[in-house]
Amino acid sequence: MKLPNLQIPDLVAFNQRVHQRVDPWFELRWVRRLSWAGIGLFLVGAFTFVWFAVGLPSSEKLLAYQPPLPTNVRGYDGNPVQTFARERRVELAFDEYPELVVNAFISAEDKTFFSHGGLDYPGLTKAVFNYTLSAGQGRVPGGSTITQQVSKYLLQDDEYAISRKIREMILAFRLEDTLSKEQILELYLNSIFLGRNAYGIQAASRAYFDKDVADLTLPEAAYLAVLPKAPSNYDPVRATERATNRRNYVLREMRNNGFITEEQRAAAVAAPLGTIRYGASTKFREQGGYFMEEVRRDLMKRFGEVADDGPNSVYAGGLWVRTSMVPSMQDAAAEALREGLAKFDGGRGWRDTEKSIDVSGDWQTQLRVTALGTGFPDWKKAVVLSKSGSSARIGFSDGSTGTLPASAAQQPRRGGGGSAFSNLRPGMVIIVKQLGVDSYALRSIPEIGGGFVAEEVRTGRVLALQGGFDVIGSSYNRATQAQRQPGSAFKPIVYVTALENGLTPASILVDAPFCVWQGAGLGNKCFRNFDGKYSGPKTMRWGVEQSRNLMTIRAASQTGMEKVVANASKMGVGSYERYLSIALGAGDTTVLKLTNAYAILANHGRAVNPTLIDFVQDRRGKVIFRTDNRCQVMEADNGGACNAPDWDGKAMPRPPSRDRQLIDPQAAYQMVHILEGVVERGTATILRDLDRPLFGKTGTTSGPTNVWFVGGTPEIVAGVYLGYDQPRSMGGYAQGGRIAAPVFKQFAQVAFRDMPKLPFVAPPGIRMVRIDRATGKRVFGSFPTSVDPKSSVIWEAFQPETEPRRSFRRSGAVAEERGDADTARPARKARPQPATPPPAARRPATESGEFLQRQGGIY
Repeated sequence: MKLPNLQIPDLVAFNQRVHQRVDPWFELRWVRRLSWAGIGLFLVGAFTFVWFAVGLPSSEKLLAYQPPLPTNVRGYDGNPVQTFARERRVELAFDEYPELVVNAFISAEDKTFFSHGGLDYPGLTKAVFNYTLSAGQGRVPGGSTITQQVSKYLLQDDEYAISRKIREMILAFRLEDTLSKEQILELYLNSIFLGRNAYGIQAASRAYFDKDVADLTLPEAAYLAVLPKAPSNYDPVRATERATNRRNYVLREMRNNGFITEEQRAAAVAAPLGTIRYGASTKFREQGGYFMEEVRRDLMKRFGEVADDGPNSVYAGGLWVRTSMVPSMQDAAAEALREGLAKFDGGRGWRDTEKSIDVSGDWQTQLRVTALGTGFPDWKKAVVLSKSGSSARIGFSDGSTGTLPASAAQQPRRGGGGSAFSNLRPGMVIIVKQLGVDSYALRSIPEIGGGFVAEEVRTGRVLALQGGFDVIGSSYNRATQAQRQPGSAFKPIVYVTALENGLTPASILVDAPFCVWQGAGLGNKCFRNFDGKYSGPKTMRWGVEQSRNLMTIRAASQTGMEKVVANASKMGVGSYERYLSIALGAGDTTVLKLTNAYAILANHGRAVNPTLIDFVQDRRGKVIFRTDNRCQVMEADNGGACNAPDWDGKAMPRPPSRDRQLIDPQAAYQMVHILEGVVERGTATILRDLDRPLFGKTGTTSGPTNVWFVGGTPEIVAGVYLGYDQPRSMGGYAQGGRIAAPVFKQFAQVAFRDMPKLPFVAPPGIRMVRIDRATGKRVFGSFPTSVDPKSSVIWEAFQPETEPRRSFRRSGAVAEERGDADTARPARKARPQPATPPPAARRPATESGEFLQRQGGIY
């Protein structure tokens, strides 16, 4: 093998020539010193770069960076109802920003942006010179390019220090190497803070002019371009002249840069700022209060709060959330509960808010941030500015003032002496209601609390939720967090268990003293009715309608408390010990849990779970959470049955039912049918004039400390309770039918106004039989009437073979099938449901005899 003949350079000779030329220079002292100084500076620079570059975002992170976006929440109908934002921002692509806006910000902030490599060296030199002259005594303006401002935003560091500036410059170089100029400018326009809690140009355009960025005029765009320096210094209200002058400077720079003509500049200079009042740009009225607070808490548990908690956090992930809230129902629930709380609290004197501010300074801002909710739209938060003999001057958070006459503040102070007016002092934060143009009356936040929930029967979706008077200043959600005794509102759980275990609505229970032996140390425990009276033997229906405690205790004792507490646990009301007092509602629960239990009864005993969120999408629209997961179950079982790309020739896939049968459907319907009587002639007759099929039950606990009503229609069930947060007596007259039921009624008058009047439909197997309401015996030859709800003859629902039998005589000897139902037979199991169910039951429409049709015949 022949090797190639390559010429090898003479490196030794080359090294000698280099030394011959260089060595004489290094014999000079100043050259050696200069060389070592250069090496030292290089090492110092390299060490400084490494030291300050540690922890800076990498190129990969910069490419993947997404600005924090707020969470947007929509209601039942898809319309926006709330946003969760600490930085109000709308992210736009660079192409969506008008050239006018881009030119305005470049002229104001960095006119060489498209030509420099990240730093403006002349500007930086000038800033260093000014900093040296000022001896570091204050901030020196200028020197930062748009790229540096983006770096500063990414670092989230506003410290005025050389170290921060060095890190900012290093990151600016990295940004220029990683992103295009358009991408950097897009980050800047989407991220820069411009005041009024607006981050980015689109959010600021809405905050200052109530416009989209594409609709901004030249003077408006120029004004927004002055804000990055210091938004508070150019506030259009407090610093109008300074803001106008700065805007005009930007317009001159735009003309000098060739972006606009002199005519355009002159016309823009003559235009006023044209900004709107702060807070007037909201495109929708934020609703929800306690409902949205519960949604926010749920989202934070699932996805985290801030960006460090994950990419889909509440305050940075840009989530799109669809909730089950019906805005009209939510407003009706909030209004009804507030009216109920205020009505109960009225006449008990004025309560001090126990909040005060310093009126010698910026009292408007102090008042604005004071955590105090007013509840009603026409109630306002105010501060006492001064007080004379006959009136007080009060101020509001928008800076306006008004007069509070002494005659409108004469309520006695609760827990103290004198009138409310005599106790007013400058600086006190109060609640007032406007009476005239400049006149107001004193009001106070009710001390009593309460909760309200409205739920869709078929799905369990919560349509409205109110946890108190106002969520501002009182985030404690009494609808979901307050554990309260439900009193008689718990009794349907007892009676539906009894109906599952042999009793019927016509069974006779004795309303008489009932005692149990608790042991040698405790003796007898004797129960009593609310009124302390006894009525003797009565039907179960009568006992429920009149809410007789002793009859409930007998039903629980006969059925067995083991079965009662087991049903309470299955229905999600609570886990209780097997004490008889639990049957009277002595166990704690929440209004949400108890309302859901009533929804289960109205749903023929099938399980429903209360939910507030339907589904959640990330910032790109991908669904990341869905309450109804039936499709995911189908896809796991059938290989993508819900989202098949094409028809496979098989039958349409049927999602599995989400419902589990918790309670016998016939017993559940019987209970609902009995509870209809509570509205027609029992403790909730105040609701009868709503003139629609309703069921429900009132509740009043010992003291009384809580009053309840839970009930509704075949489609919607709602529950409400009122009581003090620290339980104490509400007064001897307080009862569920007097205080809680009217709150439900006010809600229903609005929420049910346009809903069809649908009857409660019985499940297969139920038999409707005419009975005597007082004795429970079967009636022949007479029919119920819809005119008189207290008619002695009513239609009653029975399970198969449990209805009262007809009595007759034969051959002089008595052969009697008992009809008084005082000894109930065990209920037969429900018949299997046929493939095609029978027609839905109908109520008799007239007294002439249009009967109720049920499976198994007409009775």
